[in-house]
Amino acid sequence: MPDIFDEVREDLRAERARQLGLRYGGILAAVALLALVAVGGWQGWRWYQTRESEAAANAFLIVHREAERPGADLKAAAARFDDIAAQAPDGYRVLARLRAAALKSETGDLPGALAEWDAVAGDSAADALYRDLASLNWVLHGLDTQDPAMLVARITPLTAEGNPWRASARELQALIAVRQGRGDEARRILEALAADPATPQAMRDRAARVAAGLPNA
Repeated sequence: MPDIFDEVREDLRAERARQLGLRYGGILAAVALLALVAVGGWQGWRWYQTRESEAAANAFLIVHREAERPGADLKAAAARFDDIAAQAPDGYRVLARLRAAALKSETGDLPGALAEWDAVAGDSAADALYRDLASLNWVLHGLDTQDPAMLVARITPLTAEGNPWRASARELQALIAVRQGRGDEARRILEALAADPATPQAMRDRAARVAAGLPNA
């Protein structure tokens, strides 16, 4: 849109625009007026977006702080995060849904938490980092309830080189293999994870410990 307005301004400065103005002055005046209205509308929209983002940020922080207090009503906090997600711009909508999912999981509402994570994972407007985090949590908390084939399908893309959640995804991949009785595959994944210098040390230690505890085939 700004490129179009720049082009219009350049045309109006040109001699051809001056000549056309002599013949079609009324039409060009109307076009110029519409352009000014459009610019004003765009600026107004940006102001509105900024105001909505600030309101969402304030609401998010208030509920977050309340949820962190000892004895907080976490179920009520999860519901309030859902309310924020229903009205907030894209970024805070995703953050609010992730926070609601975590609280629902913590308070025993696993189906509700899984539904939240699934929604974020499938949200094309969300950043890939958050979509993958949602998938990771969906798999982690769905180990006992979801179809193993679905778990594998959801976690495998996250194990690709360069994915920021790769180490955690590989660890979950091994746990799924253990649940499916594929101990040799689980050991292979865990030993590779334990030997990977890019993996956080605590995770490397845990992977080595779990691998050593797996029964031999």
